[in-house]
Amino acid sequence: MTQTIQSGDTISVDYTGKFQNGKIFDTSEGQAPLTFTVGSGMLIRGFDQAVIGMKQGETKTVVIEPEDGYGIRDEELYVDVPKMHFPEDIPLVEGLQLELRDPEGRPVPASVAEIREDVVRMDINHFLAGKTLEFDITIVETGLAPDSHECGSGCDCDSGCCH
Repeated sequence: MTQTIQSGDTISVDYTGKFQNGKIFDTSEGQAPLTFTVGSGMLIRGFDQAVIGMKQGETKTVVIEPEDGYGIRDEELYVDVPKMHFPEDIPLVEGLQLELRDPEGRPVPASVAEIREDVVRMDINHFLAGKTLEFDITIVETGLAPDSHECGSGCDCDSGCCH
């Protein structure tokens, strides 16, 4: 009998993440499966919890509310950037996704929320914050060695299932 997945197990999964309207925002299709240690905090809580109790070869669909996904949108996570800091060759339009840098020089994904006369209001919430997400998850393999995984194996950490 196949063991059920528990916190601390290292597994690999195939997944497809969709918005409520069915539009896919991330998938492992055509890539190596996502390998991670359950309960390690590598993934959003809802995804992590969804695989507990599943078995190798099992597939399920799970709906993840914002609180167990990328959180609720924080209206304080906006910054005003003077227009002069944007290169002239970037066509500034609302919704444009750019990468800003924090004071330590680390990348911060952001999107243009509003264009004003002298400043551009940038939204630095995760683009999935505040959204209810649906994931189709298939357990590919269980019982893997914990050090055999890396976030990049089948997961676009900036756009999908990883933190």
